[in-house]
Amino acid sequence: MKKSQQPSLKGTLISVFFVGFIIVLMWVSIYFLYVSRL
Repeated sequence: MKKSQQPSLKGTLISVFFVGFIIVLMWVSIYFLYVSRL
């Protein structure tokens, strides 16, 4: 049971990092847009 759980856990971790990276990228782009409009 632990062997089948390991790849799914790794995939979940990768997807969480990917989603987090997209959110950070969006916030950075919004911040730079706001700074450029000042």
